[in-house]
Amino acid sequence: MAAEKLGFHEMGLEERLLEAIADLNWAEPTLIQEKAIPLALEGKDLLARARTGSGKTAAYAIPIIERLLNTKKSVCEQAVRALVLVPTKELGQQVQHMIRQLTSCCVRDVRVADVSGQADVSAQRPILMEKPDIVIGTPSRILLHLEQHTLDLCTSLEMLVIDEADLLFSFGFENDLKNLLGHLPKIYQAFLMSATFNEDVQALKELVLHNPVILKLQESQLPDSSQLTQYQIKCEEDEKFLLIYTLLKLSLVRGKTIIFVNSIYRCYRLKLFLEQFSILACVLNSELPVYSRCHIIGQFNQGFYDYIIATDEHVLTDVTSAEGGKNKKKHTKGAKVKDREYGVSRGVDFQNVSNVINFDFPLTVDSYIHRVGRTARADNRGTALTFVSHTELTLLQLVEEGLTGENLDCALKPYQFRIEEIEGFRYRCKDAMRSVTKQSIKEARLKEIKQELLNSEKLKTYFEDNPRDLDLLRHDKPLHPAIVKPHMKNVPDYLIPQTLRGIANPLISKRKRWRRKIQERNAQKKMKRNKRQNPLKHFTYKGKKSKSAS
Repeated sequence: MAAEKLGFHEMGLEERLLEAIADLNWAEPTLIQEKAIPLALEGKDLLARARTGSGKTAAYAIPIIERLLNTKKSVCEQAVRALVLVPTKELGQQVQHMIRQLTSCCVRDVRVADVSGQADVSAQRPILMEKPDIVIGTPSRILLHLEQHTLDLCTSLEMLVIDEADLLFSFGFENDLKNLLGHLPKIYQAFLMSATFNEDVQALKELVLHNPVILKLQESQLPDSSQLTQYQIKCEEDEKFLLIYTLLKLSLVRGKTIIFVNSIYRCYRLKLFLEQFSILACVLNSELPVYSRCHIIGQFNQGFYDYIIATDEHVLTDVTSAEGGKNKKKHTKGAKVKDREYGVSRGVDFQNVSNVINFDFPLTVDSYIHRVGRTARADNRGTALTFVSHTELTLLQLVEEGLTGENLDCALKPYQFRIEEIEGFRYRCKDAMRSVTKQSIKEARLKEIKQELLNSEKLKTYFEDNPRDLDLLRHDKPLHPAIVKPHMKNVPDYLIPQTLRGIANPLISKRKRWRRKIQERNAQKKMKRNKRQNPLKHFTYKGKKSKSAS
């Protein structure tokens, strides 16, 4: 007989913390939370592996808050007692948001500060002078504060968390992390949270943990087919654009969707291509300012946008070879503006994502897992569709071996789609692609960056006072450096395949039905008006005969 699941109320948590958990509508802990929280409350070091979207953030945040609340019961000096290290700024903001939700009922007793943003160290100094109980940041930013003496941890730190531990070395934080550890006290409780165990995590384990409890939960890295449906479709470069146009324009893909590509160049190429058909999408990449990236993610979660075109962490080493060999030096130099602390396929909590589309095949098995992990989170259902060219078949085989090794139910099913049925759209796609030139892509990148720099944090207070003007901060506005032909946004009925007419583009069919109703209504009104104005319409032969007889 299976053991009963441990509830939050049975973990001995403080009343205010339980109240905040209830406000979040968490009925019961996830598997990682059920196993990790009691061990952490006992003061043990933890090395935990759990899949993305499984609730790892709360698994370490709840014990930290509980310990701080217990400490505050006695008279003690205000100090930074917990440090959370994250690989990306986006994840830093998300962790701060989660901790603030969990401390909503004890906000005066537990304060949290996120210093992972791009603000100057001097601007963050006043925040750290107040000695928040929990500080969140990337290793490089925390080390900078330690070296400039705006942050002191050597006597006060009690708890250390390294979130997404397997990413820290791959993001180039190895030296920063080793130097940072020299500023910490000899004794502290530590948590290493990761979606995978690799050599880098083992190295961190030796550096940070003391006789840890290792939690390697018996669960696959992705949900099973009852929750996550995974498809693959074999297509070449031209067919990728044809397919994405058909799927989005005919509303065959519905709900919030993240489309992953492998480079910033591809990001803007796809955006400009979709703009030709009035399909609006946001771009999310390392060239955009950090505040814009976090704002895009926040608005996407609130339902402002349906489509995001994103690059993942591999963009950091991308040489943008697709942009042409002539400008190689120029682009390599320009690549310095990319933010090395950027990443959206790991850790960031995109909410209620219905679909993930791998427009470009992910370069590693881990990258596939973390991209697809943006959907089917918690108890929600999701779909993943991956485009595969003939040069990527070996990568597909590696992904399938990696997934089916854990669970045969996780294999990628062939997507049943007849490419010949949408051949009528091919000429439209080729016409659109001719407008998306290298020059237009370059102009779009510059325009987007300038636009996002204007939408900076300085405007935040203005938009709080003038919420109607918030539309100015929409991130899916057309860039239009390429020539857009107005007729391309419409889809003639004769182009829609017979098999798809029942489900394709319901918005257009509704619009047509609405127009027909208006036309019929207007015709009926006109008929009634004409009858009233012309009395001869009421004159009948029978009436005429009876009149002559009299």
